[in-house]
Amino acid sequence: MDINLSTCFITVDDHDRAIPFYRDVLGLEVRNDVGFEGMRWVTVGSPAQPDIDIVLETPVADPTASPVDRDAVTAMVAKGLIRGVIFRTDDVDATFERVRAAGADVLQEPVDQPYGVRDCAFRDPAGNMIRFSQPRKA
Repeated sequence: MDINLSTCFITVDDHDRAIPFYRDVLGLEVRNDVGFEGMRWVTVGSPAQPDIDIVLETPVADPTASPVDRDAVTAMVAKGLIRGVIFRTDDVDATFERVRAAGADVLQEPVDQPYGVRDCAFRDPAGNMIRFSQPRKA
């Protein structure tokens, strides 16, 4: 039995600010942008991984969430307390320069980690920590 990742979620506070970051800065393709019952379903993904979608989801996407809960999630995202995703890249330094040149908020410049990767980190427009990782060459 094979189990594969198909979909993951990143909480964003504004689709119209998130889409240009994920599409234009990171180079992901927008796969879906659909309105449904006052909500919006936006998926992005890497052209190199057509079977994996990232849903950009606002805290209001759960219609059963209370206003207090929605506000709490929004505040946690803005503080960077909810992890986004870690992207793998074949050149973390070039990726870092491209994302920094686009004006993203730098959290960590590229560094060799003791656990075998070289990585860097940014905040997306909602405040999520987005990391870029490159396996170190042996």
